[in-house]
Amino acid sequence: MDVTNENQIKETIKKVLELGDVDVVYNNAGYGLMGPLESYSDEQIIRQLNTNLLGVILVTKAFIPYFREKKGGLFLSTTSIGGVVTFPFSSIYHAAKWGIEGWSESMSYELGLNNIQIKTIAPGGIKTDFAGRSVDFVRDENYAEALQKFNAIFDESSYNKPEEVAEVVYEAATDSKNQLRYVVGATAQYLASRRDEIGREKQVEETYNGIFKQ
Repeated sequence: MDVTNENQIKETIKKVLELGDVDVVYNNAGYGLMGPLESYSDEQIIRQLNTNLLGVILVTKAFIPYFREKKGGLFLSTTSIGGVVTFPFSSIYHAAKWGIEGWSESMSYELGLNNIQIKTIAPGGIKTDFAGRSVDFVRDENYAEALQKFNAIFDESSYNKPEEVAEVVYEAATDSKNQLRYVVGATAQYLASRRDEIGREKQVEETYNGIFKQ
């Protein structure tokens, strides 16, 4: 299903509900847009937000009446540790992921009125093809040195296996906990706890120095 196509969303959901009962809706479509903001085309920005943010919202919206009628259900959405902390050259990606996190928190109030839950799954680096076919990387010679330093921080040897994310998704879908966010992986958990420990401003400074003052 193309989550940027509103008609296709409605048609697909209609077909799904004809097959039988639905308990969990898992929003997992997404990709990364990386590079300096000034180098993105307007089309790239719109496509990123349409896919990573509006697609989640529209799919969820289409399922709400069904869950409201049955007085129960669960929405899960993959965000990212990038919905909790930020990195350079990822501004629109972060806008979408932070958007889902804030939107999900707000939605938890109104969905809760009908015994519907909403949760987010926030993984760190995972050993998938995300960095290949799922990244739109925009290069700009004006930022060549900084981009090189940024790319150097990614160490795939420390990434988690996809199965570890699947286990957390299953946990979130079945544990019945009133828990909004599930952070996946040691690195992601460290970054999230580090922000809680030292605060946003100090973590931004720490990240900047760690990447650009190597």
